Amino acid sequence: MSGGEGARELELKAVVPDAAALAARLAQAGARCTFRGVLRDRRYDLPGGSFLARDEVLRVRTFEPQGAGVAHAELTWKGPTRRTGGYKEREELQFGVSDAATAGAVLGRLGFALSDAIDRCVEYHEVAGAVVRIEWYPRMDVLAEVEGESGAIERAVAATGIPRGEFSADRLLDFAARYRERTGKEPVLRLDRLGPNETPGWPEWAV
Repeated sequence: MSGGEGARELELKAVVPDAAALAARLAQAGARCTFRGVLRDRRYDLPGGSFLARDEVLRVRTFEPQGAGVAHAELTWKGPTRRTGGYKEREELQFGVSDAATAGAVLGRLGFALSDAIDRCVEYHEVAGAVVRIEWYPRMDVLAEVEGESGAIERAVAATGIPRGEFSADRLLDFAARYRERTGKEPVLRLDRLGPNETPGWPEWAV
């Protein structure tokens, strides 16, 4: 949940072996949980997939808080991925929108079409000047994403207790591919792709 004109996004990701233990370690390190709920990404592209071909992302992201909180949304553009000092780096521009459905309709009138979707449960934790996001997907490994400036990222990574070598600048699809190779199961990143009798791998608080 960051942005601004010309904002730079630096991040690392890792597989989380025990999400409850991770949350406890972050709390011990003084982390503050700033959001817990469902995160829904809807990505848009022009006919022919020109944004995908340029490694750009145009998305509407909806934050649905646990409990009785009010949902909010953001419209975001991300530039091509770069690797900088071992981190994943992208230029990012975003702003809040009051209605995700209307934002999607406006994009449709401009010639964009829905191209992909990602659904996950998340917890955002602010610690050591960075943000650690724990991510649960419908069917895949739980992941931790750490975002901030490089020094803050390293301090937050240390706070997770996950070995530094487990973190990488790999894309979400790279983690999905490794899940497939390791388990023989097809990863599922969006709820409507689960089987008819299958429940998502959400944490207990989201069930």
